[in-house]
Amino acid sequence: MIKMDEIRQMPLDEIKIRLEDTEEELLNLQYQLALHQLDNPLKVRNLRKDVARLKTVIREYELGLRQDKKAQS
Repeated sequence: MIKMDEIRQMPLDEIKIRLEDTEEELLNLQYQLALHQLDNPLKVRNLRKDVARLKTVIREYELGLRQDKKAQS
């Protein structure tokens, strides 16, 4: 599970890459859950929350509430 402080310290590009990876992992876990092959179904919930956290920070960048640290340097 990713913490908001960790996400907010990442550059925007890294957040987008992390979002893609997390969404892909979530799809795989949902597939395993449907086939009853998943040992810990709480992983699905945690990944959904991680996706929401990542999308929230991306939206903050879009609204101008957060500045990309690379752009300022």
